[in-house]
Formats: sequence, structure tokens, C-alpha cells
Amino acid sequence: MEKRTDLRTGAAVSLLGFGTMRLPKRYDGKEDIDNQPAEAMIDEAYRSGVNYFDTAYPYHEGMSETFIGRALKKYPRESFFLADKMPGWLLKRSGDGERIFQEQLKKCQVDYFDFYLCHSLMNPDNYISQYEKIDTIEFLRRQRQDGAIRRLGFSFHGTTEDLPRILDRGDWDFVQIQLNYLDWDIQDAKTKYRILEERGIPCIVMEPVRGGNLCTLCEESVRILQEARPDKSVASWAIRFAASLPGVLTVLSGMSSMDQVRDNVDTMNRFEPLSGEERNALERSLDEYLKNGTIPCTGCRYCMDCPHGVDIPGVFSVYNECVTSMRIPIALGSQAVGNREAKAFVKAYEMLPEEKRAENCVACGKCMQHCPQSIRIPERMAEIAKLISELRSKI
Repeated sequence: MEKRTDLRTGAAVSLLGFGTMRLPKRYDGKEDIDNQPAEAMIDEAYRSGVNYFDTAYPYHEGMSETFIGRALKKYPRESFFLADKMPGWLLKRSGDGERIFQEQLKKCQVDYFDFYLCHSLMNPDNYISQYEKIDTIEFLRRQRQDGAIRRLGFSFHGTTEDLPRILDRGDWDFVQIQLNYLDWDIQDAKTKYRILEERGIPCIVMEPVRGGNLCTLCEESVRILQEARPDKSVASWAIRFAASLPGVLTVLSGMSSMDQVRDNVDTMNRFEPLSGEERNALERSLDEYLKNGTIPCTGCRYCMDCPHGVDIPGVFSVYNECVTSMRIPIALGSQAVGNREAKAFVKAYEMLPEEKRAENCVACGKCMQHCPQSIRIPERMAEIAKLISELRSKI
């Protein structure tokens, strides 16, 4: 397994990191982890040289930390790096951070975290209110000094203007950003990456495949990639794009199946940076994908639970899948939608329980406070509800 060295500490970190936000689940619609296949995936990754495992307090409704603690307990503690995160949005008063941190250590069955993050920072105000005003950041710095945290950083979902402002407020060992070939320009990930590179701060990549969206491209996009490299999976292009960047310490992939583990391991065991010709092919593939008008939801579920019952990621997933496979537009006026496509979309949409559909959205806006992708969720829900209504009238 290719490894990258953290120049600040000398740690040799596997270029592929295992994210535990999207582990296989026992039941559809619930976050209960299917422990046997999930643990087999962890074992396969570990045997293949993966030594970086990432979890967080809210993943799988709190079950991810307990799972990964149990799954890694069989291995020597010094043989892997474990990352966890402080859920700042839950911090209301002094002492909340210490309580949550001690709970996390217990759930993960460890005495220290190798990497620890302030989770999902958006801007300096967000950071100040959650970490500085109630002394949480001082507590975390003490834990770093005492060894319960080996490296302290944050995950970031804000603007290029706000990233330096947060960096200036602390002594950070690393930063985790969303970086992939779609967001390189759309969310200006290239500037965020370059800010970290200029400051010499190790970059950890999250969402390299954008919640699986960059695995399920349109047919023309897939054709371009397969013609360029028939021996590479569609997902491997996204993984290689992120891993080709110097300064990237590890690329986190939230894997859901053994096939994904093996494909990612194969990509990093025989890692090849993207060539100039491959970058050109990737740009052409992306141009085709962008013509579809998909909604940039990664399925992270930070927007949930909706107080009115709407399954926001579920609605977006149905829409994106149909758009990608059938090119159904969000605005009917942009092109005609055939009767077959209309029926297929409505059928897929109506697989969602009635109480979880887009038409139940009342535009309260609560979801937008937590969306890392800054999607205007109520507007998109209204558009999808209108589209469904108009498609039903056609069939």
C-alpha cells in the first residue's frame, strides 16, 4: 500500500483511508450496521496495508464509533491511526466537549486518538461560538499536550475566504477538505488545497467520489473513461485524481461493500498518478456529466432528520439516478420527456413512502443550516415536487 509521510510527525499514513460513514446496513432506511460484512471489510483493508480509519460521533446514528472500536481491537494499537471528530453543533456549555470526548474514547476502546477534528466547520463565527466561547478548543489542546490527541485539526465545508481565517485562530496539525474532480472548480477545492499547501499543512481528502456520485456517471462519461483506461474502474479515476496531488496525506473513502474495498486497495497498491492524457479524458467526461443537471448531494445525511418527515437524501438520490440514466431535466421546458422515461421516474419516486416525499417540504429551512454542499434544499424540493406533478399528468 502506498504511504505518505506526515512531515510534521514522521507518521507513515496509508494513501487510502477507510471512512466509516457508509458501512453496509442491516436494513434499508435504518443506520444499523451489518457487523459481519462490515468487519470483514475492515479486516481486508487492514491486511492490505490500510492503516488510517476515520469515524465520527453522528455516523450511523452513533454506532460507527462503537463498531470501529470493536473491529480494530484485535490489532496492535500502534499499527493503525484512528481519527474521530468533535460534534461542535452539540456543544452548548462548558464541559460538553469533555463529556463527549470521554464517551468517544470509551466507545472506540482506545486511550488516544491519532487524529482528532473539530467537525464540519463552516466559518469563523461557527468556530468561535462552538469552540472558543465555551473553552472547548482549550480542552482539546490540553488533550493534545497530554497525548490523548496526537494531532489536532478540523474538517472544513466553508468558503476559500473563511479557511485562512480559521487557520489563523489556531495551531493546526492537519485539515480535512472535500476534494474531487467535480468540486475542484464548483466548490473551488483547488484554492482550498493550495492554501493548505502554501502553509505546509497536511491535507486529508474527504468525499473523493462525492458520496458515490462520481461512480454513477452518465453513459457517455463512462464511455470516455473506459476508452482511455479499460483496466480502471470509474471510481478509481476519482480516487487517483485526489491522490495525485502532493500534500495530500490520505484519501478517505466511505466504503460500503467488499468490492469497493478491493477496488480502492488495488488502485492504491498500484498507484499511478494521472497522466496528462488521462486528465484530458477526465475533463471531457466531466463536461458530459455536467450536462445532466444532477443535484450535488453526497448522502451525508447532515440535513436529517427533517421535522416534516421528508427523506431529503432519498429524494435527491432518486432524482439523480433517473437524471443520470434517462436525462430527465429538472425543468420540463428544456426538452421533451418521453412517456417511458416519465413513467420510470414516477415509479422510482413512488417507491419512497408517501410521508417522505418532496411535496411534504414546507421550506422551513432547518436542513440548510447543516448542508455541507450549500444546496438550496427547499427550492430543489419544490422543483422536484412540481416535476413529479407534471410528469404524472403526462402518463
